[in-house]
Amino acid sequence: MAGEDKLSPLRERIDAIDAEILALIAERARIAQEVGRVKQEAGERDNFYRPEREARILRRVRDANPGPLDDETVVRIFREIMSACLALEKPLQVAFLGPEGTFTQQAAYKHFGQSVQVQPFPAIDEIFRAVASGACHFGVVPVENSSEGVVTHTLDSFLGTSLLISGEVVLRIHHALLSRCRSLDEVQEVLAHSQALAQCREWLDRFLPNVKRTPVSSNAEAARLAAIVPGSAAIASEVAARIYELNVLERNIEDDPDNTTRFLVIGRQEVGPTGDDKTSLLVSTGNRPGALYQVLQPFAAHGISMTKIESRPSRRGMWDYVFFIDIEGHRDDPGVARALRNLEQKAQMVKWLGSYPKAVI
Repeated sequence: MAGEDKLSPLRERIDAIDAEILALIAERARIAQEVGRVKQEAGERDNFYRPEREARILRRVRDANPGPLDDETVVRIFREIMSACLALEKPLQVAFLGPEGTFTQQAAYKHFGQSVQVQPFPAIDEIFRAVASGACHFGVVPVENSSEGVVTHTLDSFLGTSLLISGEVVLRIHHALLSRCRSLDEVQEVLAHSQALAQCREWLDRFLPNVKRTPVSSNAEAARLAAIVPGSAAIASEVAARIYELNVLERNIEDDPDNTTRFLVIGRQEVGPTGDDKTSLLVSTGNRPGALYQVLQPFAAHGISMTKIESRPSRRGMWDYVFFIDIEGHRDDPGVARALRNLEQKAQMVKWLGSYPKAVI
């Protein structure tokens, strides 16, 4: 009873705080509705989501977090509040690489929150078409993995589109082995996306060395097939296990414990600067001595840090390549603007793919 006497006032205080939180969330939601009305009166119909403003809010919340909750938890809570409030203004349609249960879907929810309307597409180029046509406001596509490198289909899709990058998502990837089988001894075939098979190669070599490995379009598709193909197992997320009612035979089978995938958010709108941004470029140099040096020199000259460079065939001729380059900063930043003007004088072609906030968490 003495313990209950101490707990009772604490619980009453929690109840009072919960009431205050609920009232403040309701007030925020009403203000969000008013923001929507003001935007509509000003003639805006399709641009209610502002990536730069959301990034600033989440960074402010993260930096002001007094604990004891960790930064990632606090950011996730506020993202969901913002997502629900934005849905009152206008729900976002977001395309992702399907089917249900992919890591790309998880990345979409991590970036936009659970209140968006997500639509699965079977291929990356179809996501680009859905956003370009206006069928979806945004799309989420994988671009690189920490252990297996770039997703070439995503890079190639930027060659022929006018879409812009409006954000990035960084997601820790934990693979599980899912199946209707009850043990590893029953597994005759492992299904997964080719990148997931590569990310789990050492584990498969050790525990399932003689089992057939079959690449499919996505890990979620592998899970869907594992639910109907006898003797098969899928490498996928535990979210997929719940969706397709599969047993989790093993967890965390990825070879690299820090396995991480970066996703890009693509849309049709430009994003303003936040003070902590990236800019992505597509650059063509021509095949001549010193061409790559001339492309990189403007960044060094203006103190711009380059975080990534990848080459891909240009599709214009044999042995002709373009470079995908990520740099720190926004194209409206004075130093970046000067570097880009200098670059345009040296390169055959410079295509700006977007300036966007760095991933918050």
